Amino acid sequence: MTLMITPTPTGFATRAAAYSRGDKPAVSPKSAQSSTRPGCAAALESAGYRVTRVDVGRDIAEVLAKLRPDVAFNALHGRFGEDGTIQGMLEILAIPYTHSGVLASALALQKDLAKTVMAAAGVPVAYGKVVDRHEAAKRHALEPPYVLKPLYEGSSLGVVIVKQGRSHPPQEVGRDDWPYGDALLAERYVDGLELTCAVMGDRALGVIEVRPVSEAFYGYDAKYAKGGSIHVLPAEIKPNIYHDIQQLSLRAHRALGCRGVSRADFRYDEAKGENGELVCLEVNTQPGMTETSLVPEMAAHAGISFAELVSWMVEDASCDR
Repeated sequence: MTLMITPTPTGFATRAAAYSRGDKPAVSPKSAQSSTRPGCAAALESAGYRVTRVDVGRDIAEVLAKLRPDVAFNALHGRFGEDGTIQGMLEILAIPYTHSGVLASALALQKDLAKTVMAAAGVPVAYGKVVDRHEAAKRHALEPPYVLKPLYEGSSLGVVIVKQGRSHPPQEVGRDDWPYGDALLAERYVDGLELTCAVMGDRALGVIEVRPVSEAFYGYDAKYAKGGSIHVLPAEIKPNIYHDIQQLSLRAHRALGCRGVSRADFRYDEAKGENGELVCLEVNTQPGMTETSLVPEMAAHAGISFAELVSWMVEDASCDR
């Protein structure tokens, strides 16, 4: 049996599912939208897994202890599901699970520490610093243009772009109802193409250029709304830049200690210098698996069907990741 754990965009988890092949259980994939659950579940069932869906809440440890799945396919976004918390619980329960382990998950989600580790490994990152959101609302954290990002969130939630020439700092980050924590990463804005590359085990897949339809950057709606972005695969960039992105994605994956599938996001400014400027924005340790998601598209381009992808993830699952 495989168990699938899925989140709400703003909270802990609301759904999960369990799968197994024969007498061998497992845990299912992540999604910010309900469309992921049936897609992954159906793909695993078509591959011969028995699937059990489970509602996920604060009692998840008790639920899992009773179910005792052979594998947990983690389908959570953001805090609790992607920050090492659920991974640590699965380690204690001795239930093998998909994606990255405790340390890599926690490290990749804390953006400032992830940037430090990646930079030390030779992965180019944009200059940034951690600031308090109240201070960022009073005075510019950096010279515009720059970006403010919640330090611990995923799915581009809470990202604020401060454009060139803006005289006043962003007031929205100082509001009483700001839901993304007090610590922000202020980062130099890098113009150019939005590029992304997935790593599957020890293999870099293809590079996609993401062109958001209605947003200036690849935000939440562009990621999860159908038709929110156009994916160009393979990305129409110079072959050497394409190869560099693949190699840097592998390097970042290994430096952070990622396992299973990860996805590295980049910006590439062709106008900077002779070869342009290539910067890694972040590594997602549990990339989305919806019908609009990037990793299944990259896998298909490499000749790997969706059923083969999720089956590989289940078979790759383990503890001590």
